[in-house]
Amino acid sequence: MTINIGVFCGSRMGRAPLWEKVATQLGVEIAQAGWGLVYGGGAIGLMGCVASAAMQAGGQVTGVIPSFLKKAEIVYAGLTDLITVDSLSERKDVMIAKSSAFVVLPGGIGTLDELYEVWTGNQLLGYQKPIILLNADGFYDGLIAFTKHLQEQNFLYEDCFEQIHLVHDVAEVMTILKRFLIKDH
Repeated sequence: MTINIGVFCGSRMGRAPLWEKVATQLGVEIAQAGWGLVYGGGAIGLMGCVASAAMQAGGQVTGVIPSFLKKAEIVYAGLTDLITVDSLSERKDVMIAKSSAFVVLPGGIGTLDELYEVWTGNQLLGYQKPIILLNADGFYDGLIAFTKHLQEQNFLYEDCFEQIHLVHDVAEVMTILKRFLIKDH
């Protein structure tokens, strides 16, 4: 079975130049590990950076994009595989089915939706796919604080943070991916 890493990230670059560097490094590292990349299919923003880097490093890259976003997110030309779906829900379903683990970079509401979809799936559906939240420069500190607040208010299970790995750089991402994925294959 092929190991594919699902990457959730924005179709925008964000303000910090750090994120382009991180997305590029992640794409290269995934390809050099011999793993496939599964992502949102766009050629712009952090999505475009991670895909471009993986492709240039010789990686296999699968894009999953709803037909209505093909113009807005500009489909990345030359992907190994492009899967066109009808809805955002179907995009998430395909990405989850095709991925062995997930890495979350910065993004907007769509990225958070994807994060929570797999986090909830691990918690309730039991598919146990590693989720790595790349929190370089404290980008997700507010989200983590709010999630801890939800837990303190007894709206989340005590073990909810066991479902996610909070890291600060790509080296930590790769260490966790290798620990969880290489032993299984």
